Amino acid sequence: MPKTTDLIKQLVTADIVPVARADELKKLPYAEDVFNVLREDKTVDQEKLTEQMAGYYHLKYADLGPVQVDKEVINLLPEDLAQNYQMVVFGKESQVWKVGLVNPRDLKGQEAVDFLARQLGFQIDYYLISPTSFRQVIKQYSVLKTEIKKALDLAEEKMTKSSKKEQEMSEDEKTEEVIKSAPISQIVSVIIRHGVEGKASDIHIEPFVDKSRVRYRIDGALHTSLVLPKAVHAAIISRIKVMANLKIDETRIPQDGRIRLKVNNNDVDFRISTLPLYDQEKVVMRILDTSSTNFTLEKLGFDGKNLEIISNNIDKPHGMFLVTGPTGSGKSTTLYAVLNILNQEDVNIITLEDPVEYYLKGVNQSQINPDVGLTFAAGLRSILRQDPDVIMVGEIRDNETAELAIHAALTGHIVLSTLHTNDSFGAIPRLIDMHVEPFLLVSTVNVIIAQRLVRKNCEKCKEEYQIPANLVDFVWEEFSKIPKEYIVPELEHIKTKKDMKFYHGKGCPVCASSGYAGRLAIAEVLDMVDKLKQMISSGESLEKVRQEVVARNLCTLQQDGVLKALRGQTTVEEIMRATKE
Repeated sequence: MPKTTDLIKQLVTADIVPVARADELKKLPYAEDVFNVLREDKTVDQEKLTEQMAGYYHLKYADLGPVQVDKEVINLLPEDLAQNYQMVVFGKESQVWKVGLVNPRDLKGQEAVDFLARQLGFQIDYYLISPTSFRQVIKQYSVLKTEIKKALDLAEEKMTKSSKKEQEMSEDEKTEEVIKSAPISQIVSVIIRHGVEGKASDIHIEPFVDKSRVRYRIDGALHTSLVLPKAVHAAIISRIKVMANLKIDETRIPQDGRIRLKVNNNDVDFRISTLPLYDQEKVVMRILDTSSTNFTLEKLGFDGKNLEIISNNIDKPHGMFLVTGPTGSGKSTTLYAVLNILNQEDVNIITLEDPVEYYLKGVNQSQINPDVGLTFAAGLRSILRQDPDVIMVGEIRDNETAELAIHAALTGHIVLSTLHTNDSFGAIPRLIDMHVEPFLLVSTVNVIIAQRLVRKNCEKCKEEYQIPANLVDFVWEEFSKIPKEYIVPELEHIKTKKDMKFYHGKGCPVCASSGYAGRLAIAEVLDMVDKLKQMISSGESLEKVRQEVVARNLCTLQQDGVLKALRGQTTVEEIMRATKE
């Protein structure tokens, strides 16, 4: 086996570990320690790492992400053993089981599985798999509805037994029974776990006349995953309220709370919002995976000329950095990525958010609370007395906040914030409407980013496909208008319509047959260059300024989307959906 230094060289060559991190890893005494550290790192490509590990341990490698395992095969190894030893049977040829294992050092587990196979007259062929592959296959043992059905049967039995004594119980005692109900706790636990495993951003639990519906928002779209009896709805809502420290006997007004749980060994925060409806309450749970705070602009979808403009403006010592777009367009995540770049030992960063979505180590994060007078404006005044270098204001909503943010940027601070406008230029008249003087605006605003989120093609099942002729014409028209400096090298060969290729996901187990997995940003980045600043401060009409913006080599949202579609990152249909007015 190679020495630790040789191993790290291999990992750097394979583009798994950046050169800058090699010295840090060389301090670890054993190769196993290197692998353990990298397996916990969310920025590392786990499949590439696992392939390197397989070579190190003289094992075969398998990527089980897109594999749908036959039920008869997967059940050769009971689910409890599979979970305990982190191994799965994913194939069978003649008298040989193909077994994927996560931990190559777990000799005890291998002995147990070897013994089971011998008892049944089989041999084992081991493959090393990533934790992601393991979770993908383990989900195939049982589905959400099966787990919920067992819990519902228990709940129904418990309700039947308790209904006789309900008449003798007070309301407080009934509530206590709900809280202690193991089946209800299990239902809530399963709903939450499936939401996290399915990479949902939100869980909606909604009451109807005769049922309760559970929907997951995955990659921006809501999917109905479960329909429950109406009888358990109130009990589920009460259980979630207890977990979030909300008042379970208050059903007349909305409530907000927070839950932190460990799901699959990851810390996950849930932002809870209840809303009274006609006869019941609805709950929405926003899932915030605190282990996924290592955002980078590149991973979010920024690249090429846009990334260059953003990077240049991040390096400026003061001024305002604005991100615009509708709700759910990823504005806050982009600001977190910028904060990760600015977050250094000698920099004091303070944020004012509504609410705090992700906790960033080394950043002072504050949450507004209008009930006690802590608004964005009031909080910003206090922050300016805290000797900040970088200030992030979650959103500029009113004249007072806009004035204070501009003042902060003018007095030597870096200010990050968001606005609700349709495009990058729209931020200029919006700030002027908030009574920001044009000469102050041009003195402080460095860059304005407008963005939307589009679904990414699933890499496991992506294939080339034909799109309708009218869409081909649309793409060619937009591509022809894109300034040359925005065309990435891999698209420089496109000279005619025939040179364009398009891709989509055909559907597989990884993407739940949707063809999409994950999201990325398409962006329009407006660099506030001197010519624009001069026009705005001299009182030129906003229409003339807009014409100058269009004329000065700006890549629009739609055009950035076209570039990403031609590179196979998303579909033209997604771009049309995200950018339609």
